[in-house]
Amino acid sequence: MQTLATWNGGPGPWILFFPLIWAAVVIGAVTFLRRTAWRGRGGGPWRPLDAARPAGDSPLAVLGRRFASGEIDEDEYWRRLSVLEEQFGRAGKGGAA
Repeated sequence: MQTLATWNGGPGPWILFFPLIWAAVVIGAVTFLRRTAWRGRGGGPWRPLDAARPAGDSPLAVLGRRFASGEIDEDEYWRRLSVLEEQFGRAGKGGAA
C-alpha cells in the first residue's frame, strides 16, 4: 500500500515537509512575540540592565529641566542640587565628593 510517508519502500519526500512546518511555527512564534509582548518591555530580554530608566529621567536631569522651565527658582535649585549631590555623589565630576 502506497502512503504519503513511504515512497517505494523508504521514506518519501514528505519527510522533509515536517521539519519545515516546525521551523515555520517557531519563526512565527518568535516574530509574534517580538512584535507584541517583548515590545512593551523595551526591546526584549537582551537589553542592558542600566537601560531600565531613560537617561533623561535622572534626578539631576529632572531638576535641571524644572529650573530651566521656571518651575523652581535659583535658590530652590541650588538647595535641591546640594541634597542630590549628598545622596548620589558627584558622578562624572572628577570623582571628588
